[in-house]
Amino acid sequence: MNKDALLLYGTREREPEGRTLIAGDLSVALQDGNLRSLRFRGYEVLRAIAFLVRDGDWGTCNAMISALAVEEKEQGFSVTYSARFTAPSGANLDCTVAISGSERTVSFSADCISDADFETARAGFAVLHPVVGVAGQPVEVRHGDGRIEQAHWPEQIEPWQPFKDIAAITHRVAPGIEATTQFGGDVFEMEDQRNWTDGSYKTYVRPLALPWPYRVPKGEAFGQRITVDIRAEEGAAFAVASDTVTLALAPTALRFPELGVGLRPECFADQLASLAVLKTIDARHLIAYFDPDAGHGISALEGYADIAARSGLKVTLELALPCKRPLDEEMAELATFIEKAGLALDTLFVCPSVDRQSTPPGSQWPQCPPLADVYAAARAAFPGVRLGGGMMSYFTELNRKHVPGDRIDYVSHCTNPIVHAADDLSVMQTFEALCDVVRSTRAIYGDKPYRIGPSTIAMRQNPYGNATKDNPAGGRIPMASVDPRHNGRFGAAWALAYAATVASAGLEVLTLSTLAGPFGLVAGEGETTAKGELRPLAHVLARLGALAGEEVVAVETSRPDAVLGLASRERLLLANITPAPQTVMLIATPRKVVEIASGEKVLASGQHVTLQPYGCVEIFI
Repeated sequence: MNKDALLLYGTREREPEGRTLIAGDLSVALQDGNLRSLRFRGYEVLRAIAFLVRDGDWGTCNAMISALAVEEKEQGFSVTYSARFTAPSGANLDCTVAISGSERTVSFSADCISDADFETARAGFAVLHPVVGVAGQPVEVRHGDGRIEQAHWPEQIEPWQPFKDIAAITHRVAPGIEATTQFGGDVFEMEDQRNWTDGSYKTYVRPLALPWPYRVPKGEAFGQRITVDIRAEEGAAFAVASDTVTLALAPTALRFPELGVGLRPECFADQLASLAVLKTIDARHLIAYFDPDAGHGISALEGYADIAARSGLKVTLELALPCKRPLDEEMAELATFIEKAGLALDTLFVCPSVDRQSTPPGSQWPQCPPLADVYAAARAAFPGVRLGGGMMSYFTELNRKHVPGDRIDYVSHCTNPIVHAADDLSVMQTFEALCDVVRSTRAIYGDKPYRIGPSTIAMRQNPYGNATKDNPAGGRIPMASVDPRHNGRFGAAWALAYAATVASAGLEVLTLSTLAGPFGLVAGEGETTAKGELRPLAHVLARLGALAGEEVVAVETSRPDAVLGLASRERLLLANITPAPQTVMLIATPRKVVEIASGEKVLASGQHVTLQPYGCVEIFI
């Protein structure tokens, strides 16, 4: 099992065991003391109810659970336990938790007190509503003053809170089934978590307009409660799911994007040693990270010039502009350095350094020159070079601060799947939101040339705190600077599913890795793949690189929560994004089926192909 876990996840660490609690037609998973996948007659009612504590940098304080007691009866269940959350300062927040459920209701309460002043960015309940089948649909919101608001769930991703001062939310779960979720003990509001590619709308405690981080005073008790009531009309149906995944293919006028690979100054030795990989994956672009505030100077540019000369690839300089001196002065100095380094740029992507940090609702925007002036200075210093704008961070920041699209040649941003949660299921559910991210970007910028990346499972920068989180034990940690799943088949499936999800956006460049290092393509010590050999991710990127410029054939699967895919006229690539085998029925008997990571042939029975857990296959059609 440990060897299989290392092969799949890049780590032998196993996720916490969950337990399914059932009361009549209602079911919910208990995991780490929180509730997930609340379902009624098979339909997803809520994605999660969780009591969470964040430290001052929005890192997660894990709960130490004791005195756990679970009682199940025919018509209901109950759970009680004690939880201790410890801040980096050593202060403890102790909570007494009670959960109960019946055939139509679930209740979750927490009563807490701290043994010292406890600094936190947020401490309390978060409730996640799903987006699939919910986005754009009617919703009723009851506010704290009793006022009822009839509205719709956001369809295009909202940059700000769609609803505030929430006392209850009533939404349609399925035909004839609706649920009311009530919030008590504090002031709740909602954010559209698709901004961060979370597949949910999140209702959370404590408005963001209030100062954060804040302190929970020593000895000051507080309590919160969530209650869910489900109503079903007589004869309301049960959800029916097929075990076999079916496909629908449709030609488009789109072309597959060219592949980019990120470069970083701290990895020059390993990058030079891995240059052959660029040809293996048929990369076309080098995305070279350059941050003067981090000490990057002419030596970094010389290193990039060396790699560009040896590889022959086009270079995009990804510039975090300090904006601390006159713009024309900073840009002219950079142009001089680039000329001295002998670095030829294909494009220059410019983002003011301060814009990499998030500006939450209610916060004051940091001082920054007008973006039109930033781009004008870049044009003057780099005539004839294509200019990109957007955010070096994530779609969230781009959605909150629109760049003037008429001043740039292309728009770009990244995404990251472990901002809020890092468990396997949550990471793979991000594709439900990623499709809305690209649709929302297109709604803002029309047919402007569009690039995404570098986007990786691990977080390369933290817009929401002082730094990314260290991960020396190789765990599943939100906002971690290293994620072991990048090294396993999980990471390969994630990359292929990512490419499949954004294929409809008509991107010109997609970047899903760096060349070397923890975000890279070559294995290090202690991995299933031998040191210096290609990680499974690289084999997927090789297939994607070979598709560049070919016509996209849209692939729709009957189970997008299980299998995602993309196709050209001759090849179909499928990714299983679950830990269970998935059987797919093809539209015709394939000529050949190959497992991408290993190159082994996959046994197919007529039109049926079985994908192993987190397996990626190439099908010749």
